[in-house]
Amino acid sequence: MNDLKKLLPMLGHTRGKRSAVTCNLKCDNACAKAVCNTSANSYFRDIASAEFSRRSALGLGLAGALSAAVVLQGPPAARGRQGTYDAGTHQGGKLAFAPIKPVDAAVDAFNVPDGYSWAPVIRWGDPLFSGAPDFDFAGQVPESQAGQFGYNNDYTEILRRPNGKKGLLVCNHEYVNPQIMFPAAPASAAEEAQRRAIFRNAVGMSVVELERAHRGQPWTYVRGGRPNRRITAETTFELTGPLAGSGLVKTAADPAGRFVRGTLGNCSGGTTPWGTILSGEENFNGFFRAGGTSAQDRRYGLADKATAMGWELDDPRFDARGEDFRNEPNRFGYIVEIDPEDPNSVPKKHTSLGRFKHEGANVIVAGNGKVVAYSGDDERFDYLYKFVSKNKYKKNNKAHNMTLLAEGDLYVAQFAGNSAGEIDGSGTVPADSAFDGSGTWLPLVVNGRSAVAGMGVEEVLAYTRLAADLAGATKMDRCEDVQPNLRTGKVYVACTNNSKRGLPGQAAADEANPRTGNRDGHIVEITENRGDTTATTFNWTLLMLCGDPATNTGTYFSGFPAARVSPISCPDNLAFDTQGNLWISTDGAPSAIGYNDGLFKVGLEGRNRGNVQQFASMPRNAETCGPVIHDDESMAFVAVQHPGEEGTYTAQASLFPDYVPAGATPAPGQVRAPRPSVVQIFPMGAAGS
Repeated sequence: MNDLKKLLPMLGHTRGKRSAVTCNLKCDNACAKAVCNTSANSYFRDIASAEFSRRSALGLGLAGALSAAVVLQGPPAARGRQGTYDAGTHQGGKLAFAPIKPVDAAVDAFNVPDGYSWAPVIRWGDPLFSGAPDFDFAGQVPESQAGQFGYNNDYTEILRRPNGKKGLLVCNHEYVNPQIMFPAAPASAAEEAQRRAIFRNAVGMSVVELERAHRGQPWTYVRGGRPNRRITAETTFELTGPLAGSGLVKTAADPAGRFVRGTLGNCSGGTTPWGTILSGEENFNGFFRAGGTSAQDRRYGLADKATAMGWELDDPRFDARGEDFRNEPNRFGYIVEIDPEDPNSVPKKHTSLGRFKHEGANVIVAGNGKVVAYSGDDERFDYLYKFVSKNKYKKNNKAHNMTLLAEGDLYVAQFAGNSAGEIDGSGTVPADSAFDGSGTWLPLVVNGRSAVAGMGVEEVLAYTRLAADLAGATKMDRCEDVQPNLRTGKVYVACTNNSKRGLPGQAAADEANPRTGNRDGHIVEITENRGDTTATTFNWTLLMLCGDPATNTGTYFSGFPAARVSPISCPDNLAFDTQGNLWISTDGAPSAIGYNDGLFKVGLEGRNRGNVQQFASMPRNAETCGPVIHDDESMAFVAVQHPGEEGTYTAQASLFPDYVPAGATPAPGQVRAPRPSVVQIFPMGAAGS
């Protein structure tokens, strides 16, 4: 037990039915460690009164630090696509359904509403290329995995051609789980090295061609499709922005500091108006063994200890203790961009958006033509960011638009509430019947210059967390997905949870994070000043405080009767349908409310505002990721990540998605083990229409 405790520090500390394995492999046991953010930022209730004196102390004149705002004329238009695909921003259509009941976390099933069916689009190990072998669960090798769909899929996009018969699926792969991929028996040194090589080929991203006979039918992926591509921990990326060529990113293998091998910890993402895909490098720190003594290392959770993956045993770039690769961790933690229509293109890492644990990035075109990208730093007490491009979007000029994220201004959010003295950590709604207030986008980089005293531009972008600490940003409860609503321009922030909120020595509850020990998370709604997404001030309100109203009195659903909502906990990824409804996928509900994670629809307007309805429930131990809503076809898609994560190779905890019965012979390509998959949900009968 003591040895197991060393391997799984969260064992016995997770709540409900959350697996300590997930904590170990996904985020390097972040909750078992000291909080990375030890900054002495003013607590929320003190910030508003201190703002102007803080700016004076830093020498930041308000007018000089803020870029000019251009007012949008009405709500932003829907995204246009400049490639030959679009992401389904068609008008009309809806998903009509009766909400399902929550499913106990011990149940291994994928549940959808009456009248709907589900099927995998693609599963871990499915071959992408004509020459790639079929999946062999008992005979995996690195070369096979390099040509097969990766593990633990997260962000997902389905791009459709105008005729609806062809499409592209783009998905990223966050991390792997060795204990259910391979037998636990000790392997030889050569076998262990081969496993590690398999793992490096199982992460990254996948691009997969799709086809079907008619619009509205389920998709089939095309083995050997022309755009098919695997991006892994070995793929070459080009750095863009001020850090390209900087001494902070140079290594012995890349003395010019221009090209990086691989992408790691890819979590959520976004689809740009010009048709490329963004992905966030989130928990990259867990892949590196580092010195761990500097302020920069500590702020990013880098430590001098053996990693869970052990890649430092094979590849010196993952051992950052020596001078040769001391800067290697500085080359990860960015937003990456790929062109899914060009399998030969070199993907980019955009340093202008800052370096932190990016959940993802989502882009909207402002009224003045500049593009704005929102991104959350997914760690307890870290921050919410906004990037505004220097140059403007040009319709039908993809080459130009693919340079827009390389140069611009970077801001971090500071929130102020309007119910001083009423926030006690219980989640009780203030007297004005809402959790709301105003906020400021504090400048970090403006007009190519640092806005943070004592730090140059390169330092701000390489050590963005430290810069945001100095700027005075508001500590948040794990900002994950941040999505602008293209119908209204409002921005929605999923704060997943924060068990440390309000504990001794930690930031107290505030109006934007109003619950002590925030187990269930919440959703923030931001309205930019005058509807201008490039503005430097905003108003905000909380859409909901999540939880199960039957057992938690500290829930809030914008006034919608709590007794009528579906229980929801730990919001993660966000999406919208054509009607403007918000869709939420969850990560951590089993530990918080005892039900499997799921996909939920939430009304945002009128009497339906705050009405949460559950649409799907995941299999055992699985997280819901990457929701895509094509309600014009009555279809939805989710990435099912880490099903059966608490199991082992010989005692699997889930059989999703093949569900081969005991004693039965699996069909070709099937196994009696969990396989992370992208799932499509469609009306019954659609498959044969």
